[in-house]
Order: sequence, then C-alpha cells, then structure tokens
Amino acid sequence: MELTGVFAPLPTPFDEDDRVDTARLRTALSRWLATPLTGFVVLGSTGEAALMDDGECDRVIDVARSCVPTSRPLLAGTGRESTRAAVAAARRAAELGADAALVRTPSFFKSQMTSDVFVRHYETVAEASPVPVLLYNFPAVTGVNLPVSAVIRLSAHPNIVGLKESGSDIGQIADLVTGTPAGFRVLSGSGSTFHAALCAGVAGGILAVAGLLPEACVRIFTLVRHGRLDEARALQQRLVPVAKLVGPVYGVAGLKVALGLAGWDVGFPRPPLVRASADAVAALRAGLAKFEEVTA
Repeated sequence: MELTGVFAPLPTPFDEDDRVDTARLRTALSRWLATPLTGFVVLGSTGEAALMDDGECDRVIDVARSCVPTSRPLLAGTGRESTRAAVAAARRAAELGADAALVRTPSFFKSQMTSDVFVRHYETVAEASPVPVLLYNFPAVTGVNLPVSAVIRLSAHPNIVGLKESGSDIGQIADLVTGTPAGFRVLSGSGSTFHAALCAGVAGGILAVAGLLPEACVRIFTLVRHGRLDEARALQQRLVPVAKLVGPVYGVAGLKVALGLAGWDVGFPRPPLVRASADAVAALRAGLAKFEEVTA
C-alpha cells in the first residue's frame, strides 16, 4: 500500500432527510477517481464520522470500496472513544475492504489522555487490527495533542505505519519526521501549510482541500519532490485562501458548498452542523473564482 502522495478525505453525503446518501457518494467518487489523487479516506473528520452510527459507517466503507479500485488506497476512519470500540471498528473496516485504519485520538476524558494512555490504546488497536493502522492527531477538533514522544514509541510497532498530523506546528512536524523510522509515513492534514510540511519531510497529505482542488494539491506535492520549491510556494500561496475557507473558517458545511459549486454534489451537513450561510456561499464562490483566475 502506497502512503506517499495526496489523499482526499471525502465528505459523507447526507440527503434532505438526514440519511446517508450512497447514490450521491457513488456519483461523486466517479469524478474523484478521474483526478490524480493517490487515494481516498472515508469517515474522517471531513466525513462527519463522529455524527454517524456504526451501521452507517460500515455502509459508507462498503460503497466506497465497491467504487475505488484496489490499485488506489482506501483508508477508513475507525477512531472511537473506547479501545474496545476502536478495535471492533478496525476489524469491520478490514472486512469491508479498507486498506488501512485511520484512528483518531480518544479525547472525552481529556485530562487523563497521557502519553502512556495513548500508547496503550494504539498498541491494543494495532495488535487486533487486520489492516495497518495510521495514528490521527487533530488537536483543533479533539482538544488533545498526541505527543511526539508517544508517536516515536508507537512508530516501532510493525502494524502502525504512519500518522496524519492535522496541526500546523511545523516544528512538531519536523520532530515527527526526524524521530520516526524511514518507513513510517507522516502525512500533513493541513492544506494551509502543506508546502511547509513537505519541506519538513512529510510523505504527503490528507487534505480536505484536495477533494476540491485535487490537481493543485498534487501539483504542489510533485513540484516539491522535484525541487521546484519556488513554483510550489507560489501555488501554495494561491491555495491558502481556499484551504482556510473550507477548513477553519466554514468547515465541513463550507466544503460541501464549495464542492457543489465545483460540480460535486455531496449533499448537506448533518445536524447539529448547519448549512452554510448566504455570506459563506458568496465568500466560497469568490475564493474559487480567484483561485481559477490565478491558475488559468
């Protein structure tokens, strides 16, 4: 399984009645498969997995795997608050054809999530998972940070193959890259700092904005790999405003609107998330137009 390159974390389509819309997912995937993306992630933060039950999650993995050829990696988010549930989710994802399990940090009991607790949790999941495990650190959402020291310890486990680091601390990312074995893949989760993370040595990215602007994200990756850093930096500067709009500014609701504007119909956000406001739609439309102007 190749974990070097650019992956898109896919939104989960919900219809007007708040049901998972697998028809929309199939249609959207047919378009994403025509892009140069390395692979795909379902049931991550972008996929609103925390708002879904296990049956819905399993259905999304099943549909996605039926669409995505085995030549392209399909990762499934299987993070749960309890170790027991995370193990069960990883096993089900493997049975449904996922190539790897992306496991976010448990976070409900924040003050008790020590380095040793994280290590024990992830080692237990990795021992039981039939497919490789990727750690997933997203402090902005979970409110906890997976320490570099814990990642270094976990990187020695044979079934823990990488980490999605969604923080923007380039110093921490550099420490993660230098402190883990060469075969351990550190992937950036921030579209706004993708270029800097690549320069720090990450193997690629799992970027929400990659689902919206796949060619641009893959181009940044390729330019850096070929040492054309000035060109990559210039393209990154153009990408940043859109990455921020579909990330920290408007989140999943904004990304779904932006994808709709670009021709991907991925339905609506699931309550309690609300649909993007008229102002948000206008800002997203303007942001996409400006990006098209500078990349034309």
